Amino acid sequence: MISLEIIGIAVVALVLGIMLGFFIRKKVLESKVDSIEKYSRKLLTEAQKEAKSIKKEAALQAKDTLYQMKVEFEKETKEKKEQLHAQEKRLFSKEENLEKKSEQLDKREGRILEKERSAEKIETELRKKEQEYRQLVEEQRKRLESIAGISAEEAKQLLIGAMESEAKHDAAKLIRRIENEAKSEADRKAQNILALAVKRYAGDYVTERTVSVVNLPSEEMKGRIIGREGRNIRAIEAATGIDLIIDDTPEAVILSGFNPVRREVAKISLERLIDDGRIHPARIEEIVSKVTKEIEASIKEAGEQATFDVGVHGIHNELVKLIGRLKYRSSYAQNVLQHSKEVSSLCGIMAAELGLNVKQAKRAGLLHDIGKAVDHEVEGPHAIIGADLARKYGESNRVVHAIAAHHEDVEPSSVLAVLVQAADTLSGARPGARQEMLESYVKRLEGLENIAMSFRGVNKSYAIQAGREIRIMVEGKAIDDDHAFVLAKDIAKKIEEELTYPGQIKVTVIRETRAVEYAK
Repeated sequence: MISLEIIGIAVVALVLGIMLGFFIRKKVLESKVDSIEKYSRKLLTEAQKEAKSIKKEAALQAKDTLYQMKVEFEKETKEKKEQLHAQEKRLFSKEENLEKKSEQLDKREGRILEKERSAEKIETELRKKEQEYRQLVEEQRKRLESIAGISAEEAKQLLIGAMESEAKHDAAKLIRRIENEAKSEADRKAQNILALAVKRYAGDYVTERTVSVVNLPSEEMKGRIIGREGRNIRAIEAATGIDLIIDDTPEAVILSGFNPVRREVAKISLERLIDDGRIHPARIEEIVSKVTKEIEASIKEAGEQATFDVGVHGIHNELVKLIGRLKYRSSYAQNVLQHSKEVSSLCGIMAAELGLNVKQAKRAGLLHDIGKAVDHEVEGPHAIIGADLARKYGESNRVVHAIAAHHEDVEPSSVLAVLVQAADTLSGARPGARQEMLESYVKRLEGLENIAMSFRGVNKSYAIQAGREIRIMVEGKAIDDDHAFVLAKDIAKKIEEELTYPGQIKVTVIRETRAVEYAK
């Protein structure tokens, strides 16, 4: 029983404690809420005061800004009014000017109309007069035709013919004078340059021939060269590609072959075999192989030496070898390698005088006959073959063109091409440079005389100075002085078209007038 009372008291005490705590907590919360409400009212009051001050300041700023904008607007409006007023004045003055111009145009239009009317009247009168003049001209023409006995067309043709003849005569005189002046000046300058080039180049005047004969120490050596049943001679011909001709010529063997390099290999090989005395197929093959290598090395060395001598560098190795092969090539008994070096030097000298690229001129001169190194193996003119080789191995277009044009297989279109032509002619035409076959020489002279005799009015023609000049006798009655000048020009042109010759040919036309009278 006691324990239940104690529990009941404890429960009542606990409930009272909880209610007391709740009441106390409520009071604390109410006091906090009151303090928060008081602080909030205070903040609201301060915020309202601050908002009123900000609103007042904003209103003042807005009034100030509005005033400033008003002032600026009035200022801009005033300026625009002034501008519009000035424009209005200008427009008014322009309008007045336009009105004045319009009045002037109206007046001019009236005057033009009056002039047109008067011009129409004048035109009508002129047409009438033109008809009258035509009638008068026709009447006069008919009278003249009846008096002269020829028609107007015939008279016109006679007049045109006379005028044409007179114009040709005057043109021939003018051409003669201009060409004489131009030739005089051009010849003087060209002669100076060529003379200087020849004088400065110290080339030897010695010709070098390609030897195709091997001398033997005795007649007995011929049998050893032929060998048993001809095995030795067959071995030599097979190894070298050159024919050996052993005939009645005493103590000599003739080597025959179109390739000069092979012929040189055969010549040196045969000389070594003769010196050695051991001539049999195995030894022949050994010697020919060794000599071939030596010749190839010699060819390359000769090409390198030639490029070094003329001062040309950067040439492709294959072209250098081809230059070296020219050492064993000759043209009219002139060594082609020596000729190419001469042409290179002459080109360089003339290019320096003319202010051109000296190195390029020397390069073109050295390579101009490169086609002769392979012309036995490739068909076609050596100039075109050489140009193709130069193009293949990376030479410039100007050098390629100069090579192709140096014998006019291609029309020259650059100063460099003409320089190579001139240098080639100088090198080939100097004393002792070349020898010409008698047969071709005689044919060239006959061709010169036949070309001259093919022109009307020519009596006789003579080729003189080894074909460097042709003198032509013409009829004095058929050809006058001016026509003689035109005839010389035509003959020279035909010679250029039909003949091939080194250097140049002088054409001289001689007109002779004879006065004959008899005393009776």
